[in-house]
Amino acid sequence: NNQVDVEPLLHPEYIHLYISTCISSCEGMRYDRHLQNKSVRLVCVFLQSLIRNGIVTVEDLYVEVQSFCIEFSRIREAAALFQLLKNQVNK
Repeated sequence: NNQVDVEPLLHPEYIHLYISTCISSCEGMRYDRHLQNKSVRLVCVFLQSLIRNGIVTVEDLYVEVQSFCIEFSRIREAAALFQLLKNQVNK
């Protein structure tokens, strides 16, 4: 068996905390709609990348990310992230 166990660069708990902080920051930017929209787009693209690269599993953050996507469903990237979540769960 030549398979080597590789330690993750960051502990999953830190990644989840960072994601939660990003989501909270986006929700708190109601004072500047343009900045909020830009931040939401960036967070969504970042989350899509984490999911597609297997860095996070959808099950670990499904509820929090799903509600974030619904809250910002007017933003195209949030709708795309929501679709990715649904597709990953249905696999």
